[in-house]
Amino acid sequence: MRYVNYHPEPIKNSSTHQTMFRWRINNTTVGILQTLPMVAGLAAMGVSAYIRVHGGCDRVLHYPLLFGGLFVSVVSTLGLMAALCRLSSALYLYLLLAFFLLLAFASFTVAALFVTATHAPDHHAPHLGFRVRDFSPWLQHYVTHQNHWDEARACLLRSRVCHHLDVRRNNDSRVFDHLSSTQFGCCMPPVQCGFRMKNATFWEVPKAGPSVNDSDCMAWNNREDKLCYDCDSCKGGVLASIRKQWRHLTVFNICIIVLVTTVYVLGCYAIRNNRLDYTSYKSQRRIRIPLTVIQGFYY
Repeated sequence: MRYVNYHPEPIKNSSTHQTMFRWRINNTTVGILQTLPMVAGLAAMGVSAYIRVHGGCDRVLHYPLLFGGLFVSVVSTLGLMAALCRLSSALYLYLLLAFFLLLAFASFTVAALFVTATHAPDHHAPHLGFRVRDFSPWLQHYVTHQNHWDEARACLLRSRVCHHLDVRRNNDSRVFDHLSSTQFGCCMPPVQCGFRMKNATFWEVPKAGPSVNDSDCMAWNNREDKLCYDCDSCKGGVLASIRKQWRHLTVFNICIIVLVTTVYVLGCYAIRNNRLDYTSYKSQRRIRIPLTVIQGFYY
């Protein structure tokens, strides 16, 4: 009996090599880009931890940054492992999770833009003030609920936001240059009241009384534990600070959306190339033995 040994020639298809090369380059690119959202997520969690420890009364972004950064880091780590190890199943799972991640961040960003788009002034000026009615109802819930405001007021007193004001001259123009939105609303009476400043936290009421009949003018008290903490302008100043933080978070969300979308598109391209490479590999590995060889094997 005759035996015929068939040794297939090595595959030398230039198009296949080019496809495999493109696939490797694409996965490498995906792996490198995955580190960007992963680092951004870790940085967000670091900022969240800093806010938790040193944020004082400004802890509005603590939980959004914590959970958002954690979700981004986990999804990006999965995508990085899938790209570097060329695990198609893991890459499919990454694309699914990244889709929900993009959907969640996009929805949150649109909602944040909607609730922070108000007509309240962005920068305080001597003739401007902050009022609760100038902000969206969603933001107003931070101060309109009495329990929420009692907690915020107690925090402002503990942190002594009105204790160290950078005032170098005995006139109110210097105060306006150095006050934050919270200090502007809580540490001084509204400008329209017409009070005369004696020092940073002591204002003298004119003998004729306030210039306007305003509830905030009546609520002002020179005691350090009173000041204008019960004024509507103080609540408005706190809301202005919260709105500013939410806008910063919106910018962060937009950056994450751009990064994850870029990597998501490249991940889809990697799966497509991976599927084409596998199909091409299977078709070229089929060995067709000639009939004469088979006949020679049996005869």
